[in-house]
Amino acid sequence: MNVTEIGTKESRIHRKNDGYCQRDSAEHKGYDRALTEKRITENNITDASSERYGLLEQILDPENLNKAYKQVKKNKGSHGVDGMSTDALLEYLKQNGKALRESILDGKYRPRPVRRVEIPKDNGKKRQLGIPTAVDRVIQQAIMQVLSPLYDDTFSETSYGFRPKRSAHDALKKSKEYANEGYTYVVDMDLEKFFDVVNQSKMIEIISRTIKDGRVISLIHKYLRAGAIVDKKFEETQIGLAQGGNLSPLCSNIMLNELDNELEKRGIRFVRYADDIMLFARCKRSATRIMAHILPFIENKLKLRVNKEKTKVAYIGHVKFLGYGFYASKGSKIKLKVHRKSIEKMKNRVREITSRSKGISYEALKLKLKQYVRGWVNYFKHADMKALLESTDAWLRRRLRMFIWKRCKKIKTRYRLLRQLGYNHQNAIKYANTRKGYWAVAGSQILSCSITDNLLRKAGYLFFSDYLKTVTA
Repeated sequence: MNVTEIGTKESRIHRKNDGYCQRDSAEHKGYDRALTEKRITENNITDASSERYGLLEQILDPENLNKAYKQVKKNKGSHGVDGMSTDALLEYLKQNGKALRESILDGKYRPRPVRRVEIPKDNGKKRQLGIPTAVDRVIQQAIMQVLSPLYDDTFSETSYGFRPKRSAHDALKKSKEYANEGYTYVVDMDLEKFFDVVNQSKMIEIISRTIKDGRVISLIHKYLRAGAIVDKKFEETQIGLAQGGNLSPLCSNIMLNELDNELEKRGIRFVRYADDIMLFARCKRSATRIMAHILPFIENKLKLRVNKEKTKVAYIGHVKFLGYGFYASKGSKIKLKVHRKSIEKMKNRVREITSRSKGISYEALKLKLKQYVRGWVNYFKHADMKALLESTDAWLRRRLRMFIWKRCKKIKTRYRLLRQLGYNHQNAIKYANTRKGYWAVAGSQILSCSITDNLLRKAGYLFFSDYLKTVTA
């Protein structure tokens, strides 16, 4: 149901405020009227320096709040410490929105602690996430929507993460461009647990250079210091950003923009996507010198940690960036490929989807596989991977044949399947009683000649190579 269909009718209220009159209509299109009764005026005051209508008022503007609510609702996400889901968010805001807005304006609002969870990383370690409550996500989103345009114009041209109309593909394209200009040695920078170690005082100091509304600075500081609930116990958060909050991506860009500015002052070519950073040089010696000079700035000025074991100087063909690798073609031109670690990760995911241990149905299997293939190919479509995907598809089809064969646990079920696939009685009996293992049968003529590639396609299975042709046509 559209949010505009839920709002309740209210009486028209005439309100004088600093010399202009506003009316609250019964229904304001695009706004559910949950957080405030104030209607946005036609001229939509946007002067952040105005004493009458400051930056905090822009954040709490009805249209901005409505947009924030819709985005949080769209993103869904897990619940915070209060257990409230995004489905229950609208009703809560309808009942408490006015008091919530007033408490923020009065400076009395206190964000709830985040719910701390851990998710596994590719290297076996775990990444800490901090999940704010649904209400706090709306407020953070509203702050982000107002501050992001103020900061975006100040960010570097070669910073691509968490920015509008920029993507990982743009970062990879720029990296390839630098490499083809002769900058083939890189400092592959690894910031250790970036979100966990951000110095909050430094963060507030940097934000205060641009944002002059002290109420907004105070509200952001409250979110940084909101704390976390870990195993039902409260923990203070005196350092770090809650990775999982709507404000964290913008805050990370504001902090690392200081590094971008320093690199630009020194004339160093770089590409940054969030905290993934590559610095480019023409030779190994130059790259080594860049690394030696920039590390003290990161650690002493920005008070961040550099993982010196993972930070390295290397030829571009030996690094992984945003899941991609680089290689020199026959004409010495640098091109993109899928990194071997990304290939292994993809195969592990396919193994998980096609595993028989979960008891998944054929239709659910097709859907999950289709979703994963589309997402993976759309991300890696800029890599040279035709041969890779052809071999991957052959492996995937064998996995599917094994999945089908495993479903037939009994000899009579296998016999029935083989008869349906066109085998005569004698061969069906023979193959149904085979003692070969599942993987061996999947690769033998028993299934490869009966469950053909085209038969799998007609059944609704999507393959990497087939989908690649549709996105690169």
